Amino acid sequence: MEKEKEGFPITSLREINTLLKGQHINIVTVREIVVGSNMDKIYIVMDYVEHDLKALMETMSKKKQSFSLGEVKTLMLQLLRAVAHLHDNWILHRDLKTSNLLLSHTGILKVGDFGLAREYGSPLKAYTPIVVTLWYRAPELLLGAKHYSTAIDVWSVGVIFGELLGMEPLFPGKSEIDELNRIFKELGTPSEAIWPGYNQLPVVKRTQFTEFPYNHLRERFKERLSDKGFLLMNKFLTYDPSKRVSCSEALHHDYFHSESPSPIPPAMFPTWPAKSENPNGISIVDEPNRPPKPPSGGKNFKDLGDDDHGVPGFFLGGGQQAGAGFQLKF
Repeated sequence: MEKEKEGFPITSLREINTLLKGQHINIVTVREIVVGSNMDKIYIVMDYVEHDLKALMETMSKKKQSFSLGEVKTLMLQLLRAVAHLHDNWILHRDLKTSNLLLSHTGILKVGDFGLAREYGSPLKAYTPIVVTLWYRAPELLLGAKHYSTAIDVWSVGVIFGELLGMEPLFPGKSEIDELNRIFKELGTPSEAIWPGYNQLPVVKRTQFTEFPYNHLRERFKERLSDKGFLLMNKFLTYDPSKRVSCSEALHHDYFHSESPSPIPPAMFPTWPAKSENPNGISIVDEPNRPPKPPSGGKNFKDLGDDDHGVPGFFLGGGQQAGAGFQLKF
């Protein structure tokens, strides 16, 4: 806070606001907001959860372990319930990735890190396309679209689905163009015929992309993905955002409910030592497999281009006391 010249940062207000509005069993639980000895340090107090999925998958891969299909289905159902709940409450997460998904010792998945989340409305306003960590960023964002909605989170869910199955990132691009090329090479290059409005996107107007005519996703997951699973993944990774499946619809897909193996009960998940129990305090995530950093949500609010100066329903003072000298009311 000592670096802030204009009071409490709007991005932090937005993060707290969306976290509190989005409370759900599969979303990190906010207990309170507290301050340190004076007002220059403010903390969000949340429940402790033992693992983040990214670090856990790295540890499992080193031991040549992977999630069973029943475990993948359970994780996906919990993720879909969380994101569907956010979307039902008009919240976009805008940074879904495995390192922002936490897993407890009792097999409960929780979505965390709401630093880029924001409320949205209808009709849609123009927002910055520089959101979502690169490997999980939807093609419409990579191609410069400023009007977007819940479909950007759905794309991230599809990429996470592939990562849970393969135990490695699905599209680990080194730059935005490299990311697009990796997506096009795997799924085929889009066109105006399958994605109306594609030719009008800013990046498409000034870039010539290599033509990849075929979708190779089935070959990549042939040993791990049934026909129904492949259909679901293609619904997540549909180019045209208006045709992409919603999280609520995906929850009822046959892949989860009418084929073996069934999702396992969360309590049946195996347990692993928590990162905090690592006696040497050494990070167990390999640097080459770390996703790039997410776009900055708090550093330069004006650069984000989201012209929403008010946070509806959020103000300080007059509320129940949540910490020394700091009051909140919603």
